[in-house]
Amino acid sequence: MTRKPSIPPLNGLPRLVAGAMLAAGLLLAGGCSETVTKHGQLFRDSDLQQIQPGMMQEQVKLSLGTPTTTTTTGSGQVYYYISSTMAQKAFFEPQEKDRKVVAVYFNQTGMVDRVANYGLKDGKVFDFVSRTTPAPGGSEDGILKQLFRNLGQQQLFGGG
Repeated sequence: MTRKPSIPPLNGLPRLVAGAMLAAGLLLAGGCSETVTKHGQLFRDSDLQQIQPGMMQEQVKLSLGTPTTTTTTGSGQVYYYISSTMAQKAFFEPQEKDRKVVAVYFNQTGMVDRVANYGLKDGKVFDFVSRTTPAPGGSEDGILKQLFRNLGQQQLFGGG
């Protein structure tokens, strides 16, 4: 008498499949969560309110730190402090969601003339202090567009 080999019952297999599906679902759901980080020089309103017309460049550096970049215009020098907000979903590359540029304008004698806090509003560079956009075609407009080039490029330069 030969005995046929017995086949193990399939009772454990559905549990294994269900567990794998649950694990895959949790991984996918975790992939939907977003991590937001900020980079660069971040300022509170009180930090910016300390910068007053008439302050010297060294006083500004002591209060706000070394600028990200500087430029010289016909009316004096400008310090730019740049910060970015990045968002990352799961294992994908982080993407820049927002960028702010604080500009401190100095006159030709090296004293603060004014402070601007630029960001994007409706796809255009906007000063949240004076509530204005830079004049199109001016040297300030061109520099600011360069600083915002990678973020919202289509809106800034007339595309989609």
